[in-house]
Amino acid sequence: MTNRHFVFIEGSSRSEGNTAALARRAQLHLPAGTSSEWISLAELPLPDFEDPRSPGSTPPIYPDGNEGLLLAATLRATDLVIASPLYWYTISAPVKRYLDYWSNWLKIPGLNFRRQMSQGALWGITVGHTDDESKTEGLATSLRFSAEYLGMQWGGLLYGSGGYPGEILQDQNALQGAEQFFARNLMPLG
Repeated sequence: MTNRHFVFIEGSSRSEGNTAALARRAQLHLPAGTSSEWISLAELPLPDFEDPRSPGSTPPIYPDGNEGLLLAATLRATDLVIASPLYWYTISAPVKRYLDYWSNWLKIPGLNFRRQMSQGALWGITVGHTDDESKTEGLATSLRFSAEYLGMQWGGLLYGSGGYPGEILQDQNALQGAEQFFARNLMPLG
């Protein structure tokens, strides 16, 4: 197995929420020989994305600040794990904003963002307020289509049920799923 590096991008507006707890459980059970890091979008906030496309606009440059840190972390990942609570049947606003920035990263001269991302996999972890996993279809589709657009492998979605802080710890199926999620779905890269 090549050296796999999992970068967990947490996009919750609540610190130590249910989605983070489920993702942390999955992180503890990564396959042997892998490494990982955890990034909270709440700690590296991005301003609302402004699409710079207009006649005469200049190409974007490699960003600095929080955007530059997030871009560097994204490119370090062989496996990018989006940990987003299920908000209104889709990804959270911080995750949507982060994905919006990918549009600019695709245009940075010499970066080859799409080519670099196509060598990896995208995964999703979410917790919602219902036992009905079909309610995650919007979130799963958003992430899966993002992976497809960049030529990434789609690793799948881990779902758990819980509303109030700590309720995910009552969802034994989700906790067991977290322990097997990456090992069960890991595929060769490239």
